[in-house]
This record gives sequence, C-alpha cells and structure tokens, in this order.
Amino acid sequence: MIFSKMHGLGNDFVVVNGFKEHLSDTVLPKLAKRICDRNFGVGGDGLILVIPSDTADFFMRMMNPDGSEAEMCGNGIRCAAKFAYEQGITTADPVRVETLGGLKVIDLVKSNGKVTAARVNMGNPRLDRAEIPSFMPGTGPIINEPLALGDRTIFVTCVNMGNPHCVSFVEDVEKYPVRIIGQEVEVHPSFPERTNVEFIQVISPKEIRMRVWERGAGETLACGTGACASVVASILNGKTERSVVVHLNGGDLEIQWPEDGPAMMTGPAVEVFTGEISPETIADWTSGE
Repeated sequence: MIFSKMHGLGNDFVVVNGFKEHLSDTVLPKLAKRICDRNFGVGGDGLILVIPSDTADFFMRMMNPDGSEAEMCGNGIRCAAKFAYEQGITTADPVRVETLGGLKVIDLVKSNGKVTAARVNMGNPRLDRAEIPSFMPGTGPIINEPLALGDRTIFVTCVNMGNPHCVSFVEDVEKYPVRIIGQEVEVHPSFPERTNVEFIQVISPKEIRMRVWERGAGETLACGTGACASVVASILNGKTERSVVVHLNGGDLEIQWPEDGPAMMTGPAVEVFTGEISPETIADWTSGE
C-alpha cells in the first residue's frame, strides 16, 4: 500500500489513494490504530482515504488513531484536496469533497503547479443542542452554559462544524490543564457521540490562541474544524470580530464567519514524504488487536 505523509500546521495524516487501494470496513479501524502509532507505525493524527464519490470529486474518509471514524477534519481536508489534485484524481479547482459532515468546497492556492494552501468553505455552523448533539438541559444553542466536571464547573459554548465541538474560554491557555480537562469533556455524558474540546484565550478582537483536545486523538498541534468552532463561539460570546487569526500550537489559521454565511478557513497543506507498506505488514497489523 502506497501512502503519503502530510500535515496541516503539524496536524499530521497518512493519506491513501482509495481509488487504487481497497480497504474494507473490517480492516480500517485496526489499520488506523497501527498506522497512526508513532512508535510502531508511520505515525499520525489520523488515516485519510480519498475514495470515489457519486456526488463530488471524491469522498474523504477520516479515521482517528483510536480506530473510530470522524465526520470531518479541517486540516485533513486541505491535505486530501492537495493529494487528490497532485495525484491526478481530480483536475477541478475549486474541489468538491464529500464527507460524513456534508459537502465541502475548496479553493486551491498554487505555486509552480503545486498546491501550497487551501481555502475551505466549511458550511454553516449548527448550533442547536440537538444538532451538536448534546444532552445538556434546555433548548436552543449552548452559549456560555455551565458543565459540571466532578469538583469543578466550566462554562462552554457548543458548535457543530460537521463534527461536535465544545469551546471553553480561559485566561491563560498555556498553563491550563488541557489534557486533564479535555479528556473529561470528550467523554462527558452530555455528549452522546463524544466531542472535540477547544480551550481559547482571547488576545484581541482579531486574534485568539487555541489549544485543542481532539476526539479519538488527544491533544494535537492544530484542528481546522476546531478553529472554526472557536471563532464562531468567540463571535457568539461577543469576544471577537468576524475575521480572526487563530494561533495554534502548529501555526496560524485564518477564519471568517460572515453574518448568515458559511465559515471559511484558510491554511497550508504540506506533503512530507511518500512510502510503501508491504502486504505482509498490513496483514499483520489487521489480523488482530
């Protein structure tokens, strides 16, 4: 199996051409666990398959390192679009990508025939608590509402950007116990499908600093859907303007959310290397737990 190792702001993925490689639903969870292992596999925050679609240029499947499947991935979709364009899977620009989180349209930024970045129409945020989904009491959007975590309570704003996000504003994100609180919130009973968790420090009306705990992956260097959710949450709470630079551990993303319009995300996509995994290794990885 031939693969490309790619990243968007250090959020890294193993990307596979599913037009040529055919992997069953039985194999995928086991393969994702092993291939994403940073000691015994290639290493990555996810396994992405670029496969045929009946309605778009291709379908992106995103497998988490724990073997679960994500509906969407903002950094991953930029990498998938670059991969598909440079592999000749599509010549379209903009690229239309089908995901479990809906259809996404991506404008490619190119230099000397290579894709260096992409601007993604991430769609309209979904805010109703039933669409997150969340069992938090009440109706309508969840904006700055209390969430009990054992002996502490945090205040959260929830946004679905094709996948669920729970955003909390903190005074000093560098010192905040992201890994402790993040994993508690991810599996909180209020979120039946688990949730991604963002911790935000507002720097100015045009800038925020974000750390993220991703569902099924843990703390990562960047999260595109999380950056969009964080800007939406910042706007809903009156903390920022509608065009914001999000500073993540891996670099910066530019996010815009016009009134009554879709969220737009712009950021880089980088191929690091290509490689090949032998059939024997794949068989060993997927034969058992």
